[in-house]
Amino acid sequence: MASTTAPPTGAAEGTGGSSRRGSTVYRGDLGMWSWVAHRITGVLTFFFLFVHVLDTAVVRISPNAYDKVIELYKNPLVNLLELGLVAAVLYHALNGVRIMLVDFWSKGPRFQRPMLWIIIAVWVVVMIPGAYFMLQRSFITVFGGGN
Repeated sequence: MASTTAPPTGAAEGTGGSSRRGSTVYRGDLGMWSWVAHRITGVLTFFFLFVHVLDTAVVRISPNAYDKVIELYKNPLVNLLELGLVAAVLYHALNGVRIMLVDFWSKGPRFQRPMLWIIIAVWVVVMIPGAYFMLQRSFITVFGGGN
């Protein structure tokens, strides 16, 4: 009778049943990490929209308080958080298009890994100039310079 505690077929000896090469506890491949990143970026975007609605609603309560909130947003640390938000929204949008192609295009499942690399490349190409322009004001504020 076969043992039910034997490692899965193809598992390396002495690896605790894991056949993956990575050193993470999670045993998923690139596709599963993209799934995790998609969920995280979706939650981050939701919380941003929630905070945005709240801080915009402050203008009805007290315009002075709203002006103070807007001044807070000019902080270089908040500028970094804005860059993170743009990165999350852009990844979430691009990966959402990839997911739709996988679901609704007959050849989508076969090309899902190349499409993932394409969206990562597009993400990097868009984020590099985006980060430059978004962080330009903060660099001038922190390190001086300008005109």
